[in-house]
Amino acid sequence: MKPQVYHVDAFTSVPFRGNSAGVVLHADGLSEAQMQLIARELRHSETAFVLKSDESDVRIRYFTPTVEVPICGHATIAAHYVRATVLGLGNGTVWQRSLAGRHRVDILAQDHSYRITLEQGTPGFEPPLEGETRATIISAFHLHEADILPGLPIQVATTGHSKVMIPLKPDVDIDALSPDLAALTAISQQIGCNGFFPFQIRRGKNETDGRMFSPAIGIVEDPVTGNANGPMGAWLVHHNAMAHDGKTLRVLGHQGRALGRDGVVDVNVTIRDNQPEKVTISGTAVILFSAEWAIDL
Repeated sequence: MKPQVYHVDAFTSVPFRGNSAGVVLHADGLSEAQMQLIARELRHSETAFVLKSDESDVRIRYFTPTVEVPICGHATIAAHYVRATVLGLGNGTVWQRSLAGRHRVDILAQDHSYRITLEQGTPGFEPPLEGETRATIISAFHLHEADILPGLPIQVATTGHSKVMIPLKPDVDIDALSPDLAALTAISQQIGCNGFFPFQIRRGKNETDGRMFSPAIGIVEDPVTGNANGPMGAWLVHHNAMAHDGKTLRVLGHQGRALGRDGVVDVNVTIRDNQPEKVTISGTAVILFSAEWAIDL
């Protein structure tokens, strides 16, 4: 079958909101070079290529316009939303394989739509970024040390695809951030992490507002990022920065408002001994249009 291309907005049920992703079904006949060209042509922050797998239900490869990445939260939500819609799936579990490993995806049919939940990788944290590196990151965002939540680190966190966590005080105007993209690109090369996620906790709520910048891999700003909000949830538990019951933490991660593409990532963190053990992210999506590939590849 020819590849089938879908334009999907994820982490929203409203068209033209959330984070847009490309999804390509029947991608098994495509070479890596062709996948990269298609992702470049579609110009989404990520495009997911859905492939057959001998060891899981499905295999997915993810490409930005310039490079392949291990996994992408919003493109995963989009890919399984498309697959569930096309196949008419009911409630169930799908196991997917990607460069980030094997992951569980739960599908919940609801109101003629679907909610997709992705179990992310094991939470991990690098040593805090301190001294000159910390100061350079703060300066790249045209911020000051006084804008950072006191007593908390700027730190690389991961649940499969690492991001730099930058915790801001609630009174910082996060929508006004306009970072030095060249400086962020240079910092990425130094620390080996391409994504920067400044965020702030809404006063008195288990909700956050965040923005994600990744210019080193061709993404000036990503509207709604599962691979940032998921690690953020783990980071909040790791540093006891948000109240929880000792078993789970649920956070609604708001993102995209500054771009007019607001969406919400529902983050759930399973906790053991006051540390994050497992992270899931969930959301819905909406298909804007689809098309069969018209040329021979």
